[in-house]
Amino acid sequence: MNAIDNILTRNSATSLDLPIPSEEQMSVVYEAALRAPDHARLRPSRFLEFSGKGLDKLSDIFFNYGKNHVEGISDDKLKRFKEIPYRAPMIIVLVSNIIEHPSVPNHEQMFSTAAAAQNILLALHSMNFGGIWRTGVFAMNSEVEKALGLKENQKILGYLYVGTCSGKSKKIPNISIQDFVTKID
Repeated sequence: MNAIDNILTRNSATSLDLPIPSEEQMSVVYEAALRAPDHARLRPSRFLEFSGKGLDKLSDIFFNYGKNHVEGISDDKLKRFKEIPYRAPMIIVLVSNIIEHPSVPNHEQMFSTAAAAQNILLALHSMNFGGIWRTGVFAMNSEVEKALGLKENQKILGYLYVGTCSGKSKKIPNISIQDFVTKID
């Protein structure tokens, strides 16, 4: 698949199943991620990869967060928190390792990790795997970050759910670029 077709046909999957990418394929995916723009080469992006029994650990972290930090949480909501990691056979936690720097602000380092996430999604798509980027209550969450053993300067920007696309594909909408681009001469 050429690069432009890869970009224009990438779409969030509706459902993800096994198989997941091999270790060798994930090495290429992470190499692609680390080609994201990175001012001063601070290399802020980190990735925590969960699959197999690792999903159980993430499930426990989400459950415990709800139980200990969400006042008045219902049993149904707590059950949903516990089930969230099982929506895909692999989850990549996107972490921005923010370093104090005189000319690279914190938000720029987080943008670099966001660009790395897009590169991951594109690399997966080029290998015929699917992905979904999710944020929600577990992103930018200091309690979840602590439970994952992250340092205070490390922020979770989101979770990439990864696997083989199953079910019906979402229709890619037609977009009029004129609605989004203003040309200034």
